[in-house]
Amino acid sequence: MKDLQAFITQQQSRISELLLNALSGKQLSKHAHASNNRLIEAMHYSLLNGGKRIRPILAFAAANAITTPNNATDTYAAAIECIHAYSLIHDDLPAMDDDDLRRGKPTCHVAFDEATAILAGDALQCFAFELITNNRDIAPVQALDALRVLAKASGAQGMVLGQAIDLASVDKRLPIDQLQNMHAHKTGALIEAAVLLGGISVNACKSELRHLKQYADAIGLAFQVQDDIIDVTSDTATLGKQQGADAERNKPTYVSLLGLEGANDKAQELVDTAINALSPFGDGADYLRQVAHYIIARNH
Repeated sequence: MKDLQAFITQQQSRISELLLNALSGKQLSKHAHASNNRLIEAMHYSLLNGGKRIRPILAFAAANAITTPNNATDTYAAAIECIHAYSLIHDDLPAMDDDDLRRGKPTCHVAFDEATAILAGDALQCFAFELITNNRDIAPVQALDALRVLAKASGAQGMVLGQAIDLASVDKRLPIDQLQNMHAHKTGALIEAAVLLGGISVNACKSELRHLKQYADAIGLAFQVQDDIIDVTSDTATLGKQQGADAERNKPTYVSLLGLEGANDKAQELVDTAINALSPFGDGADYLRQVAHYIIARNH
């Protein structure tokens, strides 16, 4: 069995280095003069402010299920984390979830100001696509596939749609199928993109991508179920954000609909589904299998 913790630590270090190099590269640094230095600082602050890096880790793990990750995997992993960081900046804004704490530190709009936070999120979203289009080592056909996957997962067919549904659902009791649909977009779409991008980076075939998608759909929901669980069972210091925030805003969650035991059962059911989807793969998919278990074992 592969050592998951060693893999996670290695990939967290790798993605941090990739992101730091990207933000310090010529394309941004040559524009970083007095008039927009604060924007670059806000991008750095939000993108390099720790985090579990689950999405890029999934990209590396998916590539590993097929063969050895490569330069394209690096680029797609960095791009997906840029999109994730942008989404967190905007989610935390007063007009959205109005959070003051993220990863144990002041949120971007608190550390800087609201306008700078909005612009930093906008810039990180665009930067994700720049990273892919600027990598001349990636074949144009593959780059186009990657851009299509990332754009769809990020916008009105994916994450942004999920956030819109979420905001419209405050103070409403959603049935379980509508809650699942919301989170399949808000959380699951970007997780699915991370897994698919890992496969695309190493030229996975259609059958392999289909099984990776099945895996990703299941763990994307499992991730959100576990988020709902730890919002109830953990504490602010461990979470790095305000504990009980969903209940305070009267948001529908898996715990509020299923109860704590039912939510735990749902998370395990989804992990089992994810593991079964990987049956065509050999030992190379062990990281994906272990990440599925890791997702519902975490407490932050």
